[in-house]
Amino acid sequence: MNAVETFQLAKYYGNGRIKALEDFSLMVPQGMIFSLLGPNGAGKTTLIKLLLGICFPTRGEAKILGKDIQDYTVHKNIGYLPENHRFPDFLTAQQILHSYGKLGGVSSAELRHKIPNLLALVRLKEWGNVKIRKYSKGMLQRLGIAQALINAPDLLFLDEPTDGIDPVGRREVRDILLELRNQGRTIFLNSHMLSEVERVSDEIAILKNGELIERGNVQQFISIEHTYQIRVKDGRSALPAILKKLEIEGNVKNGSYVVSVTDEQQLNHLVDKIREQKMTIQAIIPYKISLEDFFIQVLGDSQ
Repeated sequence: MNAVETFQLAKYYGNGRIKALEDFSLMVPQGMIFSLLGPNGAGKTTLIKLLLGICFPTRGEAKILGKDIQDYTVHKNIGYLPENHRFPDFLTAQQILHSYGKLGGVSSAELRHKIPNLLALVRLKEWGNVKIRKYSKGMLQRLGIAQALINAPDLLFLDEPTDGIDPVGRREVRDILLELRNQGRTIFLNSHMLSEVERVSDEIAILKNGELIERGNVQQFISIEHTYQIRVKDGRSALPAILKKLEIEGNVKNGSYVVSVTDEQQLNHLVDKIREQKMTIQAIIPYKISLEDFFIQVLGDSQ
């Protein structure tokens, strides 16, 4: 069973003049971190609102965990962290989680056991009785994730979970997301932090003007076929001559040579020639671009 399925989903505003989402079809398997990317106005927020039942599609269908999105009972298995969540700052983390838990139908007996475990999961165990006005932005984000988990959902929708927090806070949130995925939960992520998306996501989809233009495995997108980064220790000055003789393109980046070969046979031939020159090969690494570079390529210069 897929965690999310959409079939020709569309949402129009202004009597059809504004097409926020157009014929969007997508399947997200369970147990992965799936990220939705796109520039502002691409339709990301509209899709999340449709899936959560906040607004209704103009046409098309969608399912969450095998149930139609119009079936409100599916919400029992969903957790949601909005981009700009706000908690009353005069409450403690324990009080907030208790309030959200009761709203979600969780019994008081369950909450007594669940809240300490959630606070430990998001690294706030020692801060449970502290009023959240003393929390940093990163701590508030982690509390938001705990709130989204209070009803033990199988599917989490997280909107910009690392927005506005420092590198340490981003690392903490990233570790939590990976731990949740390892527990078998599905995470549907919406983020502009492409470096974070690259580190945690299994698959991504890119939206542009309300349409799906790319979808697939992250590593598939950022890897460049038959291109390698080679680092050598001794006799590096001899490497350009070897590349020229073998008719292999190569250039220096950050102290390493990035080479493009036709196939693995040519790569092995290059390695043999390097060894013949008594050079020490420190590393041969498949070359990758950043997800940000790929994102810009897909959207085109106009974006």
